[in-house]
Amino acid sequence: MKSIINLSFLLLLSALCYGQENPRSTQYIFNNYLINPAITGIDNYTDVKLGYRNQWKGLEGAPVTQYISIHAPIGEDFVRSSVNSFSGRGDNPLSRSYVNSYTSAEPHHGVGVYALTDKAGRIRQTNINATYAYHLGLSYDLNLSVGVSGGVSSTSIDVASVFVDNSSDPLLSADYNNKIRPDVGGGIWLYSPRFFLGASAKQLLGYRSKTANKQTNLSAYQTTNFYITGGYKFFVDEDIAFIPSGLLSYWLSAPPTLDANLKIAYQDKFWIGGSFRNNDSFSALAGFNVASLINLSYSYDVTTSALRSVNNGTHEIVLGILLNNRYNVKCSTRQF
Repeated sequence: MKSIINLSFLLLLSALCYGQENPRSTQYIFNNYLINPAITGIDNYTDVKLGYRNQWKGLEGAPVTQYISIHAPIGEDFVRSSVNSFSGRGDNPLSRSYVNSYTSAEPHHGVGVYALTDKAGRIRQTNINATYAYHLGLSYDLNLSVGVSGGVSSTSIDVASVFVDNSSDPLLSADYNNKIRPDVGGGIWLYSPRFFLGASAKQLLGYRSKTANKQTNLSAYQTTNFYITGGYKFFVDEDIAFIPSGLLSYWLSAPPTLDANLKIAYQDKFWIGGSFRNNDSFSALAGFNVASLINLSYSYDVTTSALRSVNNGTHEIVLGILLNNRYNVKCSTRQF
């Protein structure tokens, strides 16, 4: 009986993992780079992010996600010149005055890389991708960037400790469950001082593996993921801004998901917010900046699905480091 329960749990987690395809993030608003390569090099400093997400705390085998990302601009006119109307001492990009004097970015390139791992029960998914983007000013305050990503995606399932009557079942074979495959994506990003709008796709190649008897192996099935996101900045006064945003995610193998987010920011010092994901959770978010080097954000999700009775919520924390920040900016000027 115990072996049957273990196998059932494994298959359940497998369906969950591949139905969801990519790990979710409540704090997508703070690192859209993970879902859209067009963000690569969007600011004139080197952006480093480290993230940790413990989903459904208290539920054994629940997903745990970790990642690190780094991207930077290339182009002397953008990196070394006084772009964005900065005075050199570091203006507040969340002030009304900054928005009124904003100028579009100099044409430039961006390069970056990120590594992400997600473990759910006996299933581990790892993605390593390099990214490239080109940014172009369309008007005095409107910018467009186009980006691509490429790398590898690895999926492994630990079946060594699963006891079944038929150990020769090909579904339990490492040849089918432990795979490294190419991963290609692309995206566009339209942005100004008051709004952003982006569209992207990941895992464009997709894949479908077959077992020895030609039947589909569900643990080795993956489809293209599509994302559309946007946000707008409303000012209450000179230093307080309300920033609503949304993210629509769609997998060919699952129903679409909508994230709605509201962030309230004071200057470039700290912010609070709330988020909602349909048929899944409500969330509270908060963050602050330390000088012009570090920013830290935290979120807590309260589950609204049927899993709410067996977990203690979801914790997520993101640490940002702003390297080579010659204008002493404390938060992103082009991602809200």
